[in-house]
Amino acid sequence: MEGTIKNVHKYDLRLPLKVTNPVVFSSPHSGRDYPKDFVKRSVLSKAHLRSSEDAFVEELFGGVVAFGSPILAALAPRAYVDVNRGADELDPSIIEGAKAAYNNPRVASGLGVIPRVVSDRRQIQSGKMSMQEAIERIDNFYHPYHKLLMELISQAKVKFGMAVLLDCHSMPNDALQNAMAPGGARPDIILGNRFGASTRQDIFEVVETALKNEGFIVGRNSPFAGGYITQKYGVPVKNQHTVQIEINRGLYMNEKRIRKNREFDNVQTALRNASRKICDSFGQSISLAAE
Repeated sequence: MEGTIKNVHKYDLRLPLKVTNPVVFSSPHSGRDYPKDFVKRSVLSKAHLRSSEDAFVEELFGGVVAFGSPILAALAPRAYVDVNRGADELDPSIIEGAKAAYNNPRVASGLGVIPRVVSDRRQIQSGKMSMQEAIERIDNFYHPYHKLLMELISQAKVKFGMAVLLDCHSMPNDALQNAMAPGGARPDIILGNRFGASTRQDIFEVVETALKNEGFIVGRNSPFAGGYITQKYGVPVKNQHTVQIEINRGLYMNEKRIRKNREFDNVQTALRNASRKICDSFGQSISLAAE
């Protein structure tokens, strides 16, 4: 059952009445609270701004509180501030006074912590913003999200001796044109663990098996191996494990209209069933280890 809901206009945190397992769910790119002045200043329509959202992902996984896990979702949209980047990934092409970020492909492509572009490389705004404005966005939205995420992970480690972070995203259907799951099929879901660096293999396989058992075709690490959150919080030697989950948007939504399609409920149910198995699996393994 759902216990506490904390919505402070910076993030949405849903807590179970009792945390019963070490799994923490995160949805950093599903935010859709667009500041009016941001939309007004943009050269894009709101529909184009929304193209970079992981729309509805927080709803797809929202039922996990019933299984004893918390879920944290960003409210600020990715086009405004991207919490799945380093706070220092500042783009000099859009932020006055930012230093050039050498050897950082994310910043070079316009996808720093303050993005310059959305999908299809469409420029968000003309001209530059002040460094002060960039810092305010980061202080107001980015740091609170990461502070709370770290607290959830730390609490899991204290209570269970380990933490398993599932970082939930969606990917454009077009991104899978050349992707293949084992066996050659086109994947529905890509799981990323930075090629083994962010989680132990047995933990990764629990997540993978649960999704496969619900009928999803699951690929590994290509074309998405895990972003900043996966890298930062996936530290197996510290008993912190992170798996990035990328879901094909075409399964559950009309990408152009950003609306749920007729399969949304079925996909949500399948993900709910898989999440239950994941949470139960880690909860049971902790209980057995304690006996």
